[in-house]
Amino acid sequence: MAVVLSVSGSPSATSRTTRLLRHVDARLAGRGHRVVPLQVRDLPAEALLSADTAHPEIARVIELFAEADGVVIGTPVYKAAYSGLLKTLLDLLPQYALRGKAVLPLATGGSPAHVLAVDYALRPVLSSMGAGHITQGWFVLDRHVSVREDGSTEIERETDVLLAPVVDAFAEALERRPELVPAG
Repeated sequence: MAVVLSVSGSPSATSRTTRLLRHVDARLAGRGHRVVPLQVRDLPAEALLSADTAHPEIARVIELFAEADGVVIGTPVYKAAYSGLLKTLLDLLPQYALRGKAVLPLATGGSPAHVLAVDYALRPVLSSMGAGHITQGWFVLDRHVSVREDGSTEIERETDVLLAPVVDAFAEALERRPELVPAG
């Protein structure tokens, strides 16, 4: 069983990015992985903005990255790039915080014009942080993530069908890690 850190870089309390991540988390948990959700917006702003790595909550986040076998990074796209909140977090992590980890980049946005943000804005940063394997990322239009009357998340059917193999490929990358294969 792999430990997956699921990071939402959305500054919004009613984030579709976070809803998408929780949907992905459920799929990963269904495959037997332990998922640890992290909402960057809940971290103490002063400690985050000043890169106070000695602050207990920031130190714990650094530990979570170190302990994770894989990381799902979710961000809304603003002005053709990932969120500044996510950038702030990534900047305070150690240079190679993603070394040896499988990483799944996900993004949400209001227009298909932002689809390339995953590969041209987010992927290079994740790579520079030593990610062992960055799986195919995915972009989801905001309007394809909605809230049902009961408060649960609904992903537009076609989007969910296309997203499923992307999440499964990430899960398979985790499951192929040598340290996760039982000795036989």
